[in-house]
Amino acid sequence: MQEKTAAPRAAEQIQASVTDFMNLHEFVYKARQNLSQNHWDYIVGAAETETTLRRNRMALDAIAFRPRILTDVSRVDASVERFGRKLRLPVMLAPVGSLECFHAGAGAEIVRACGEFGIAHMMSSVTEPGLEGVAQAAPDALRIFQLYVRGDEAFVNDHVERAIENGFTAFCFTVDTAHYSRRERDLAKRYQTVGRRRTAGRRYQMELDWKAIDRIKKQYKIPLVIKGIATAEDAKLAVEHGIEWVYISNHGGRQLDHGRGSTDVLPEVVDAVAGRAKIMIDGGFYRGSDVVKAIALGADLVGMGRMQCYALAAGGAVGVVRMLEILEDEVQRSLGLLGVNTFADLNKSYLHLNAPVVTVPSVFSAFPLATIDPWRY
Repeated sequence: MQEKTAAPRAAEQIQASVTDFMNLHEFVYKARQNLSQNHWDYIVGAAETETTLRRNRMALDAIAFRPRILTDVSRVDASVERFGRKLRLPVMLAPVGSLECFHAGAGAEIVRACGEFGIAHMMSSVTEPGLEGVAQAAPDALRIFQLYVRGDEAFVNDHVERAIENGFTAFCFTVDTAHYSRRERDLAKRYQTVGRRRTAGRRYQMELDWKAIDRIKKQYKIPLVIKGIATAEDAKLAVEHGIEWVYISNHGGRQLDHGRGSTDVLPEVVDAVAGRAKIMIDGGFYRGSDVVKAIALGADLVGMGRMQCYALAAGGAVGVVRMLEILEDEVQRSLGLLGVNTFADLNKSYLHLNAPVVTVPSVFSAFPLATIDPWRY
């Protein structure tokens, strides 16, 4: 099925109204207006029944806060130090392939936005303008490179060496895509996504194993991230293989259906890692309160995938920065209302687990004011 609307509009056409964004849900609504149905489905869709996607939100919604009172919270500071650098938030824009679907030049614009605001960025190996182009766009940003393995040892070595040469802080292997999932929103329309068209070399991803990780670990000094951890057992193995960052992810529910929500996985991974590695997590994180919950449970960085796509489609790079400003405001207010000034003061005693869920979980349930019907879209 062919696209029914034009390509994403140029930056000057969509950034004029960025100052109008006052709430995060406004990015969602504007993105829907700007995108074709196929590109919209790429953001909001998931695998088969989309159960994993909904469990990502349910896991977060089932956590309530236990605020403390009568503490001096006049100096709230949401910044943290990660990878030896100060970040304004413990947030990373997660790797999203084909960002150019949402905005022209998006791969470069998104990392510029991260650098300008002061958070981490993880670049997908299947987005433009490629490794060197992204590095040139924001040489001073905290950049991490994520690889889908589509070739032999020489292919992998080439990407690791280029990442090092271009100043990437860490190198990430995605490990939950050995087989491409059934994305039924696309199949029902007979629409072939860019990802489904990229079939060359997929066998190498299927063959990826711990021996390959050990080889890279031995040969290169760059910190390694393993993205796609979903159990304590694999988190423990990652630590035993010397991995510096364990990345809890279910690909936003876009790979294995009927998986657990990422936040449900977090406590067992924290216990398995036992401080021997740092922890990243993504999967359903949209609001400042979501970020606070993850850090309180023991995560070190929270990845945001769909939220960056909404902001990018709604307002380009300026829209992404504005989204992060609103997110920062939400985080700071949550910290202050919980009775803490910094993330260092936060721990799981500020959380009540297994609270009643009062919303129907969906890709939009974090934004009740967006007035978008999840069953229609």
